Amino acid sequence: MNFPDWMLDFAHPWTRFALIVVIALAATGIFRRLVQALLRRFATRHPMGASIVARANAPLEAILPLAMLLLAFRAAPDEPARMVDGLEHILGVALIAACTWFVVRCIGALEAAVSRFNPIDLADNLRARRLQTQVRVLSRTAMVVTVVLGIGVGLMTFPAVRQFGASLLASAGLAGLAVGLAAKPVLGNLIAGIQIALTQPIRIDDVVIVEGEWGRVEEISSTYVVVRIWDERRLIVPLQYFIENPFQNWTRTSSQILGSVMLWFDYGLPLDPLRAELKRLCEQAPEWDQRVCVLQVVDSNERAMQLRALVSSADSGRSWDLRCKVREGLIAFVRREYSQYLPRLRGELESEVRAADAATPPFASRAASARR
Repeated sequence: MNFPDWMLDFAHPWTRFALIVVIALAATGIFRRLVQALLRRFATRHPMGASIVARANAPLEAILPLAMLLLAFRAAPDEPARMVDGLEHILGVALIAACTWFVVRCIGALEAAVSRFNPIDLADNLRARRLQTQVRVLSRTAMVVTVVLGIGVGLMTFPAVRQFGASLLASAGLAGLAVGLAAKPVLGNLIAGIQIALTQPIRIDDVVIVEGEWGRVEEISSTYVVVRIWDERRLIVPLQYFIENPFQNWTRTSSQILGSVMLWFDYGLPLDPLRAELKRLCEQAPEWDQRVCVLQVVDSNERAMQLRALVSSADSGRSWDLRCKVREGLIAFVRREYSQYLPRLRGELESEVRAADAATPPFASRAASARR
């Protein structure tokens, strides 16, 4: 039985292989349009999902054709399959890389969406800082795990690497111990990041005292924390530090804080006018939140008494400004109204010397001068 030429050409393995590839690419185009339409419809109904769709679009454009081409190569006849075996392996590795890229972009888009819908530039931002801290730390950890898994899966597609892995597992005693010791800082920071995300001893924009430095938590990565110090320096601290060492967190449950101003004055200074002046200074200061305004004697010695003015503010930044205003105002008030009660140690010594000279007879002082 004689077949037409075009049927004979179609029976050729390479012709069938080319036709399979063309069909796969055509199906890719149709499937891609269908997926894009569904994603656009999803993005219009869910604003948070719009950013995820926008970021995941680029790796998705690579995943669809790679997957269809890989299926076409798997369905190829025997002769072309032997010729394109190396190309099929390359497509498989590229598909693994594209899938890893897709997952990383989705995680980053989710983090960005949560940060955008929960801003921290508000007066009451405790919930937003809690969410941003959890999402940032967990997303960084998930990205690292995804990349490591993607690299591992990609390497396992090479036969030589699989044999190498099997030999390592067969003799994994000392090698595993050495790798574990070498990876201890990395794994420790990774576990510390998960602990910080769940228990939250620190959060984004928290005010902390670390290594004697006052600053705000600016960034929490998968391995370290960036603390922005008040003079615009940056303190880089490993994540494990906040799990293993004590530190101060001024905004753990609330940003409200009490500030104290310590002053020394003479015992003769009346306290009621000073309390009235403190009240007036607080009422005129926009930094005061009207919770606490107290003046107390907290210490004394043989020369003077120590006063503490305790004032409250909405956050640590306002507290610092209010303390400076109260300190300057109280000192100016005492200098203006009760200057005689300022600590003047040198004045007291001079008066004692004069009193001793007055008690000395005149002839004794002249005799002392003659001896000199």
